[in-house]
Amino acid sequence: MTLYVYKFGGTSVGSVERIKAVAEKVKKAHDAGDQIVVVVSAMSGETNRLLALAKDMQPQPTDRELDVLLSTGEQVTIALLAMALHHVGVDARSYTGSQVRILTDNAHTKARIREIDERHLRADLAAGRVVVVAGFQGVDEDGNITTLGRGGSDTTGVALAAALKADECHIYTDVDGVYTTDPRVVAKARRLERITFEEMLEMASLGSKVLQIRSVEFAGKYNVKLRVLSSFIEGNGTLISYEESDMEKALISGIAFNRDEAKLTLTGVPDLPGVASRILGPIADENIEVDMIVQNISAHGNTDFTFTVNRNDFARAKAVLARLKADFGGTTEIIGDSSIVKVSIVGVGMRSHAGIASTMFKVLADEGINIQMISTSEIKISVVIDEKYLELAVRALHSAFGLDQE
Repeated sequence: MTLYVYKFGGTSVGSVERIKAVAEKVKKAHDAGDQIVVVVSAMSGETNRLLALAKDMQPQPTDRELDVLLSTGEQVTIALLAMALHHVGVDARSYTGSQVRILTDNAHTKARIREIDERHLRADLAAGRVVVVAGFQGVDEDGNITTLGRGGSDTTGVALAAALKADECHIYTDVDGVYTTDPRVVAKARRLERITFEEMLEMASLGSKVLQIRSVEFAGKYNVKLRVLSSFIEGNGTLISYEESDMEKALISGIAFNRDEAKLTLTGVPDLPGVASRILGPIADENIEVDMIVQNISAHGNTDFTFTVNRNDFARAKAVLARLKADFGGTTEIIGDSSIVKVSIVGVGMRSHAGIASTMFKVLADEGINIQMISTSEIKISVVIDEKYLELAVRALHSAFGLDQE
């Protein structure tokens, strides 16, 4: 028998009608002889509703009690889906995270999975049942309910697939796969038949919202084949797996971009050992993540230090630099820009091909787009450009690297 883990997000189970449609999809696979474990999120909007209730009670809700409350959203969905499966003649059993015993640490609202006791699930599967599991939640060693944070249901699905050694984990969303870039920006964007874990990690980290990066990391670690499919359109979706020798080696798999970028520069700082630490240490202390970093060549003993942060952290980061400015002397200035974006080309094929970077830079130059910062890795090249050129840059690069749909 083939064992699949299906994960359905909030929009896929957002109404009674959609839950019934999920039940029909599961029934079809079950009737074909497949073993199915279904992981579900809360119905769309439910988590936000519960969070609003919590804040009505307590402006800063206690993390432990917040986990108790938010976990009920998925509990509603698993019960309703199990009922819908019973109605269409499929034997099913629902489980909360604690009933499965998805053991986590005790970091409430952002817990990490430590281990999964899959014995009850295996027994149900052997008995011919469909197993329905609440995503996003687990239990710590003391029996406290925990939640896994953003993207938690995806992580639950991948973790169960790893524990059960499933053949594939299917992530059902409102899109029918991973595209070469955002189809809303490039009409000719095409769906990828397959992509590597490395490429998907880069795409996710660079702003692709198809999968949460944490679930991709988990899948890569335990070699769980992921497939992204639409809940509403039939199709094969996109398979995410390790690179295989017979895979078509396209130079570039996709163009990713992130609008949520801001740039800060501290000019005229002394070019001395430890200056980067003196700047970025206080930034880290404020729990602000830094992305790209550039330090210019020293001139007359001074240098300019530039870095990017998430746009939501721009004001806080700028305030940190304002406090540091006095430590570096009177010539130091702060320059901020919150109207930038990051555009990246991603592909394992660039490992063995020279000239990818020069092609990218020439394409942008031909369009009159100035590059402000550059960052590279083995399978990615990222540039920071002015926000107003985002769509032009993405369309030009998409065409130049042959990603347009035929």
